[in-house]
Amino acid sequence: MDAPTFPNRMPLDGIRVLDLGQIYNGPYAGWLLAQAGADVIKVEPLRGDALRGRSREAGTIPWSMAALNQNKRGLALDLKSGAGKALLFDLARKADILLENFAPGVLDRLGCGAKELQTANPRLIYATGSGFGTTGPDRDNLAMDLTIQASSGMMSVTGPEGGSPMKAGMAVCDFLGGIHLHSAIMTALYERSVTGLGRVVEVAMVEAAVPVLTTNLAGMFENHGVPVPRRGNRHPAKAAAPYNVYECQDGYIALLCIREEHWHSVLEVIGRPELRDDPRFTDATTRAANDVAVDEIMTAWTTTLPKKQAEKAMQDAHVACAAIRDLTEIVNDPHLLGRGALFTQDHPLLGEVTLPRSPLRFHGAPLPADVPSPDLGEHSREVLADWLNLSNGEIDLLYTEGAVA
Repeated sequence: MDAPTFPNRMPLDGIRVLDLGQIYNGPYAGWLLAQAGADVIKVEPLRGDALRGRSREAGTIPWSMAALNQNKRGLALDLKSGAGKALLFDLARKADILLENFAPGVLDRLGCGAKELQTANPRLIYATGSGFGTTGPDRDNLAMDLTIQASSGMMSVTGPEGGSPMKAGMAVCDFLGGIHLHSAIMTALYERSVTGLGRVVEVAMVEAAVPVLTTNLAGMFENHGVPVPRRGNRHPAKAAAPYNVYECQDGYIALLCIREEHWHSVLEVIGRPELRDDPRFTDATTRAANDVAVDEIMTAWTTTLPKKQAEKAMQDAHVACAAIRDLTEIVNDPHLLGRGALFTQDHPLLGEVTLPRSPLRFHGAPLPADVPSPDLGEHSREVLADWLNLSNGEIDLLYTEGAVA
């Protein structure tokens, strides 16, 4: 049987999206749609997405703004004006998807929430992301990535043993929310292909974060309902050793053993095969109970080597091990660059900059086009003519009225 021939097109060609997302959460969901070929219009207030103002240099934008808004067209719209609100309804009638991550109720108070927009277009998928959801006692709590890491329990299990809770070093909850919002949108898009009707979908960041705690919660329930203390880089449920970050001559490696053969391979690599018969290390349970001793043995070996040499020795023995790379190493990584996960773009504001492509791969489809993030309102005139067939005179009047910029 011949191998299937994949169509040479982007999977979401022809899908129209109004992306009212701001900062990271909503824009990441919109970026995934844009990277899959959808026509994504980034709709910003006349003052712009708040992320624009985070640049440290005048006349430019943050790297994150450039990264999360590639392949989108920019429309600046005043939703507090009658003409601006009317334009949103006109655009929504042409759209397949509208996504936003305002605080719950913001668009409802402006008269352009899900109920009103879906009345205008029953096929519209209205996707909303928020910190705590559109219902419940915490609905109106202010939500930023840091507070969601705290509220979700994530910080309670992160940090050194015996030390204070710590946040993750990145905006993990914003992106977990964005990933789940994209998934909800795609699920509703499939349902619409069956029913012909859109649906409201929502993702609360705190709810997207809780499943990540699966290992930690498992440890708690196995510990008779008592929360497991923070373990630093050791196994959160004290179920495996070695399982830690180990210092090398020029950095660190992360290494773990799950199966007995992994432990035996480690012992061969570090030149300590006699420890197979040590009663402290006979199986996963005894090693986990003696993880301090295990870590001392590992560190005695790793501190004699550069991190890449230690990594290679363990990987050659089929042990899960990776050198801890800094961000400079990441943006210059031959693997990520070779696969096109990272690429260099000549950005009109940032100059030559390394940016990510979507981690979603569609075999047979071309790579997403190299289109820089839009300036504020860069495509307002183009979008209004394209989506709504407005004349230059009609668009000029909207500019004069301050409905668009």
